Amino acid sequence: MIDLVLLGDVLAGTARLGTPIAFAALGGVIAERGGLYNIGLEGQILAGALGAAAGSFATGSAVIGLGCGIICGLISGLLLGYMSIRLRINQLVGGFALNLLLAGLTAFLSRQIFGAQAGGARVNGFSQIYFPFLSDLPVVGPSLFSQDPLFYLLIGLAIAAWFWLMKSHKGLDLRAVGENPKAADLAGVPVFRMQYLAIAASGALAALAGVHLVLSQVYVFAEGMSAGKGFIALAAIILGRWSPIGAICAALFFGFCDAVQFKLQFTSPEIPYQLFLILPYLASLIALVVLGAKASAPASVGLPYDREHR
Repeated sequence: MIDLVLLGDVLAGTARLGTPIAFAALGGVIAERGGLYNIGLEGQILAGALGAAAGSFATGSAVIGLGCGIICGLISGLLLGYMSIRLRINQLVGGFALNLLLAGLTAFLSRQIFGAQAGGARVNGFSQIYFPFLSDLPVVGPSLFSQDPLFYLLIGLAIAAWFWLMKSHKGLDLRAVGENPKAADLAGVPVFRMQYLAIAASGALAALAGVHLVLSQVYVFAEGMSAGKGFIALAAIILGRWSPIGAICAALFFGFCDAVQFKLQFTSPEIPYQLFLILPYLASLIALVVLGAKASAPASVGLPYDREHR
């Protein structure tokens, strides 16, 4: 007999814990469709988290915190874009360098903003939305109709991104840049402009992951609170076959694994909890080994485009 209450709790946890990974994965899809690796997702999550915490802390408004987090993501995305597009440095190295920079910078700035006890200042955030009747439904009520506003924003952005990438002329241009920037350039597509827009959007979406952590989950900023979610998002991109909807589904799968491990910690206290903590990361490795080998990335992703040598 299935415990409907337990199932509802796990699915609600899946939505809540999978949302940050899904935001970051969606951002990674946009960047890689434009031919750019965004390995800096982990750092951009931290940037968005600190921006959201600082904005909400200073003004008392979660909406302003949301805006500040997005701005931090845009700036970090443009910085990575400048290194990748203008300077044409190795995109993997640039992404890891950005992660290290933002990890240290957010730790330093958080202490300046919140004092010596970084992360101790609680900020105003978003609460769950209650839908009359729908929120009270068994199983689906807690998981789909009792979430915070950013969860519904994620759904809207995922659908919009899919239509934009797959059904619009600009989306076709971006995919052309990711597959063959030389041919796209010859066809009149502004390659560099499209890439800058893609990497900026990618940074903003990754920052929304951090915004969700601060304003919808814990209501404080903590150093290193991204906890590998940016790297799990990279796995979700591959498992989702570089599709916005596919990446979201893969991210929710990892969120499900995370929700299960939390439940197991309470239901099986005799087992060391550290064994449960590795479940999401182990699931990502297994999924990549089993399913990731057949995935095919955009042909020109990670390859800097030099117009002078076309």
